[in-house]
Amino acid sequence: MTIRVLLADDQALVRGAFALLVNSAPDMLVVGEAESGREAVRLAGAERPDVVVMDIRMPELDGIDATRQIVADEDLTGVRVLVLTTFENSENVVAALRAGASGFLAKDTRPADLLDGIRTVAHGESLLSPAATTMLISRFLSRPEASVRPATLGELTDREREVLALIGTGLTNQEIAEHLTVSPLTAKTHVSRILTKLGARDRAQLVIHAYETGLVRPSHPPAQPGGGTGRPAVERS
Repeated sequence: MTIRVLLADDQALVRGAFALLVNSAPDMLVVGEAESGREAVRLAGAERPDVVVMDIRMPELDGIDATRQIVADEDLTGVRVLVLTTFENSENVVAALRAGASGFLAKDTRPADLLDGIRTVAHGESLLSPAATTMLISRFLSRPEASVRPATLGELTDREREVLALIGTGLTNQEIAEHLTVSPLTAKTHVSRILTKLGARDRAQLVIHAYETGLVRPSHPPAQPGGGTGRPAVERS
C-alpha cells in the first residue's frame, strides 16, 4: 500500500526537502504541499491523504487549528495528522494532541525517523515516545494555570481505569500486559474498549484524557529528554 502524504509548512525550502525525502521512500507519495493552515485543510479535503505532516506555526491558520478542523471533518475520518514541533513548546504539543493529532516529532528529527513516524501514524497507531510525551504533558499540566477537567470516566470499568492510568504513564500494551499479568491480546482489547467508550481517536488522546481527568498526576518536575526520570504518579480510585 502506498502511503499518501500531505506536507504543510510555510517554508518552501523545508517542504521541498521533506517532499524529496518522502518521495524517495518506495511506499510513500507526496500528494500535496500546503504553505498555510487554511490550504492544508483545503488540500486534506481534496486529496484525502493518509497522513498530514503538519507544522504548528503557519500563516492564516496555525497547525493546531488546522488539525482540529481536519479531525472534526467526518469525511476525513481516515486522515491522520503528524505534528512537527520542538520539545520546548510543550503547550503547543499538548494543544495539538487535544486537537486530535496522532503524534508529534521534533523538527530536527532524523530523516529515517520521520519516515518511520509517517508509517506508524498511517497504520493507525500513535507516535508517542513515552518519555517525551509524559515529560511534555507533565510539564504543562503541573503549571498553576493548567486546568484539569472534571472526571468523565463513568463508563469505564475499574480495570479499564487502571489500564487508562497505565497508558497515561507511558506504558506500551506489552508493558501493561506484564504489569497486570495478562496476555498482550487482553491488554490490547482493554485499550480498544477504552478508545470506543471515550470516543478517542487514538492512544495520544488517551494520554491527554488520563491527565485531564486527574487519573494521572505529575508527581515532580520531569527531566529533559535523554535524562533519567520516573513515571508520573497514578491516582488510585
